[in-house]
Amino acid sequence: MNRRVIQIVAGFLILVGLSAALLLRVRSNYNLGKPGIKLVDVPIYNERTNIVSQESAFLPATVGEYSSPRVEPVSMAEATILPPDTVYGRRVYTAPDGFQTFVSIVVMGTDRTSIHKPQYCLNGQGESIVQSEIIPIPINKPHPYTLQAQKLTTRSYRRNSAGEMAPISGVFIYWFVADGYLTPHHGERMWLTAKEFITRGHLQRWAYVAYFAHCPVGQEGPLTDRLTKLISESVPEFQLAAGSPATAAALPADDKMASN
Repeated sequence: MNRRVIQIVAGFLILVGLSAALLLRVRSNYNLGKPGIKLVDVPIYNERTNIVSQESAFLPATVGEYSSPRVEPVSMAEATILPPDTVYGRRVYTAPDGFQTFVSIVVMGTDRTSIHKPQYCLNGQGESIVQSEIIPIPINKPHPYTLQAQKLTTRSYRRNSAGEMAPISGVFIYWFVADGYLTPHHGERMWLTAKEFITRGHLQRWAYVAYFAHCPVGQEGPLTDRLTKLISESVPEFQLAAGSPATAAALPADDKMASN
């Protein structure tokens, strides 16, 4: 082994050692951030009515025309896989015409592995992702702002009334939220987490919020409209973090005149 190779190896080992020392120091002195959504002292259960957590993420029982008579249980598989200090919120909202939407919140504790890319779970549930895009959702409270969310269009197969397997579409809308932060990007969330952890010893407490519903193939547009309307109405009820206020400069001319 020549001298140059020895220098490279030695430099690499020094960097690894310094990084390990820095992480050890930060981990021993970190502080856990506040969640960006409301937590309540209401237990949540699994499918066998065993308590998963003594607290839960708040979701209102009614939102506009929608109602949700009970908190949905956490699946035993999810409760087993995710860290024990994970906090959940689950409801199925039903409109008067029978339309239903599943809403889920997952809040991390001290273990960041509570939050992961939703694509993994969807694939595991038999959903194929056929399109991914970022969509803007208007939120009016506590002030008007635009929530940027990730929209996944999915395709799966279910048995119809004739007993045949037929395709069905799904629209899955999600984003990540921490105290003072909102992002639809998993990569940005990871970068922010690392930055805060290394520079300040601050472990952000992220939550992952998702809305999911199915529709006949070709009806993805109307379904998206229904979901975004429900999101606009429900988010102010449980989310503490908010985006930057909309400014007069960003409004159309007619709206500026009306606000003066």
